[in-house]
Amino acid sequence: MLLFLSMLISEGIAAEEIIGRVVGVADGDTLTILVNEHKQIKVHLAEIDAPEKAQPFGQRSKQSHSAMCFGKDAVLQKIDTDRYGRTVAKVYCAGVYANAEQIRVGLAWAYRKYLHDQSLLDLENEARTAKRGLWIDSDPVPPWEYRKRKSGSAMTP
Repeated sequence: MLLFLSMLISEGIAAEEIIGRVVGVADGDTLTILVNEHKQIKVHLAEIDAPEKAQPFGQRSKQSHSAMCFGKDAVLQKIDTDRYGRTVAKVYCAGVYANAEQIRVGLAWAYRKYLHDQSLLDLENEARTAKRGLWIDSDPVPPWEYRKRKSGSAMTP
């Protein structure tokens, strides 16, 4: 019994749960939910990083995320608040685990810097092997590297 309880706690059973309707999708890993018909919360999907809008597959990632979540009820398991004030969460849209699904269809990476769920790496490897989504590209650039290059080039003359 003690083992079962410790497993539940380690799985984040104590995480805050937020329920709302998705009213906006900014990109492949960010959305806005409406809670209690009046409060909007900006949410970043935990443990994933989707291509930036200007990157290859950035628009496809947003479209996939929109088709999966926009206008649907969502259940969030809040993990944290990021430096931009967004809620970082595991997101379930109409029962689909959106974080994992974006990786499974090849339209997001498992974000190694913040990764806790190793099964997301397995999904990424499956998508890469099957050449789904962005993995059709022979050398896709992860968004964290894209942002780093972009900020570095802005500083050079």
